[in-house]
Amino acid sequence: MDSLKMSRRDFHKSAVLGTASLAVSAGPAVRNAVGANDRIGVGLIGSGNQGRYDLGSFIRTGQVDVVALSDVWDMRLRETMIGLDLAPEKVKTYADFRKLLEHKDIDAVIVATPEHWHAIPMIAACEAGKDVYVEKPISHTILEGRRMVEAATKNNRVVQCGTQQRSGEHFKKVAELLRAKRIGRVTEADTWVLRGTSVQSRMHTPYPDSEPLEGLNWDMWLGPAPYHPYNHNRHMGWGGFWETGGGELTNWAPHLIDIVHWAIAADAPRTVAASGGQFITSGVFETPDTLEATYEYPGTAVNENGCLVKFYNRAGRGPDDHQYGMQFYGTEGTLFVNREGYTIWPMDLVHDGWELSARAP
Repeated sequence: MDSLKMSRRDFHKSAVLGTASLAVSAGPAVRNAVGANDRIGVGLIGSGNQGRYDLGSFIRTGQVDVVALSDVWDMRLRETMIGLDLAPEKVKTYADFRKLLEHKDIDAVIVATPEHWHAIPMIAACEAGKDVYVEKPISHTILEGRRMVEAATKNNRVVQCGTQQRSGEHFKKVAELLRAKRIGRVTEADTWVLRGTSVQSRMHTPYPDSEPLEGLNWDMWLGPAPYHPYNHNRHMGWGGFWETGGGELTNWAPHLIDIVHWAIAADAPRTVAASGGQFITSGVFETPDTLEATYEYPGTAVNENGCLVKFYNRAGRGPDDHQYGMQFYGTEGTLFVNREGYTIWPMDLVHDGWELSARAP
C-alpha cells in the first residue's frame, strides 16, 4: 500500500488535473451496443446513498456486472453490499479508489463522491481507460471542469454527468412545446427548491470537533480540500461548506437549470446576479440557505429578445405547493414541470387540441 500513499500537496496538484462530462445519454456509459453475450464491468467510487442508488439503477438494466466498490468509510461499503445484495466473493471492496481502477475487468465507473472529489477520480478513471458516470455537479471548480473535459477528450472516453432528468420523456415533450411557442414567447423561467430537500435544513445544531467516526479515513475524505479536524456538520453536511460543496446552487440548481437550457437552447447567460445569506441555519454552515439568482439570456429559441431565468432556494411553500420545479412564463400561457409531470395554463381557454397536462410515466 506504500505506493498508494498520497500527500496533501499531491492532492492539490491532482485537483488541477480535472474532467467534465459532455456526453449525456439515457443509459449507462457504454461504447457500443450491448450484445446478447456482452456484459459491462462496473465499479463504484463513493458508495453512499447516491452511489448506491446509481449502482442499483445500473444493475436493473441487466447489462452489468459489479466488480468492485470503493469508499473511505467502511460502513458505507457494508451498507451498499447488503443493500444491493452483492456477494463478497464476487465484488471487491477498497478504501482507496486507485486500487479499484487497477481492475482490467472494469469497463465503466460511477463517481458518486462528495462534490470536491468528482474531478480526481473521474480523470484517473479516464486515464485508466474507463468510461465514467459522474454525479452532478460535474466539478467543484471551473478549472477542474475544463481539465475533466480535456481528460475525456484526450482518452476518448464516454462520460455522462448525473443530470438524469434528461432521460424523462415528459421533459423532452416540454422542451418541444416551448420551442414550438405553445405558450408564446417565454419571457421568464423560474426554478426553485425549498429547504426540506437539503441536509442543511435538518442540521441546525453546531457540533464540536471530535475524533473521526470509526472506520472513516477522514484525511482521505478531505482529499483535495484543506485540512480541518473532524466535525459532524462538515462530514454529513458537506454541501454547506465552500471547500466541499456549493449549497443548493450546485445541488438542486443543476437539475433545474439544465432543463431550462435544454428547452430554450442556450449554453450560458449573458449576466448573472445573486444575493442571499444564512437566515435559517446561521452559524452552522457557510453557503447560503436562502438565495435568489437571476440569469439574463440574449436571444434564445423561445424568445428572440432573450429572457430571464431565476433560481430560488428558500423556506416556505412553493407555487401550488410544489417543493421544487420549473415554471415558464410566456406571452400566451404558463407551463409548470417537475419530475412528476407538467401542466399548461393557456391565456385563452380556446386551444387547438394539444395536451394541457401530462404525468410522468
